[in-house]
Amino acid sequence: QVQLVESGGGLVQAGGSLRLSCAASGLTTTSFAMGWFRQAPGKEREFVAAIGWSTGSTHHADSVAGRFSISRDNAKSTVHLEMNSLKPEDTAVYYCAADYRPLGGVPRNPGDYDYWGQGTQVTVSS
Repeated sequence: QVQLVESGGGLVQAGGSLRLSCAASGLTTTSFAMGWFRQAPGKEREFVAAIGWSTGSTHHADSVAGRFSISRDNAKSTVHLEMNSLKPEDTAVYYCAADYRPLGGVPRNPGDYDYWGQGTQVTVSS
């Protein structure tokens, strides 16, 4: 069983920073992608960033490019999302996700991911 556990969420002032982490277990190969998504109340789940585990290739949503950065820690089987210059509109539940990708793809669509964490709340106050 693949298990993903997010941590690092919390309350932060606008302009501040947070670092989210997602610890993965049960992944049997390195041929997978991991992504971060967020969902605010009344909104659709939104792509934030994703990374190919074996290649390190990354993609970031336009809304967070230049402010957020996804990275991986192979030794700890953990993916991070560094969030800087946070805005109130970044407030959401943030989810990490994983999907086996033997061809090395890094999808942006949440429907392409099979495994999900339970989410961590990020609240940005003004």
